Amino acid sequence: MTTTLKPAGIRGRPREFDIDAALDKALNVFSERGYHAASISELTEAMGLTSGSVYKAFKDKRGIFLAAFDRYRAIRRKVVDDKVNAARSGREMVLALLQVYADASHGEEGRRGCLVVGSATDLALFDTEAAKRIALAFEQNERLLVELINLGKEDGSISDHVNVATVARTLLCTMKGMRLVGKTGRSHSEMTSIAETALKLLN
Repeated sequence: MTTTLKPAGIRGRPREFDIDAALDKALNVFSERGYHAASISELTEAMGLTSGSVYKAFKDKRGIFLAAFDRYRAIRRKVVDDKVNAARSGREMVLALLQVYADASHGEEGRRGCLVVGSATDLALFDTEAAKRIALAFEQNERLLVELINLGKEDGSISDHVNVATVARTLLCTMKGMRLVGKTGRSHSEMTSIAETALKLLN
């Protein structure tokens, strides 16, 4: 999406920039440094924008963060949807979801960390609007796990004895923990083995 800005008091051709591309750069800064440690100068430099353009589009650092958070969630939802929808059974769908987290918890992306997990520890207690977004992200993940586990019980790929609510919460904690541990430089095979081990909860 391209946003067109025309700073007040300046005539002529308006300033244009790709807001999604700018937010992608901003979310990298927030993921790596956290909300409080990220400075507005770092953000404007990473986004490739002037401070005037940033303030006109987002008003302040908090505005940049909330927009970047929403952008991050949209990107991650598409990744999850594509992987999960390609699986055939409920059990395979749960594994696909766990694998998404394993894939994101190693290498450069793993060291950068998860914006949702980082925000839960860095910002949730201090900003009501951010806290609502973070809580919703966790709730949506948990609801998806409940849905997939129930689907697996229906198609016979998951044991009927599994306590859906408890296992869904346990897997949620596992997935978010993977993103946190991934910041320490773990390998892809290590994170994949966690996903495969967690799948045993469905037996």
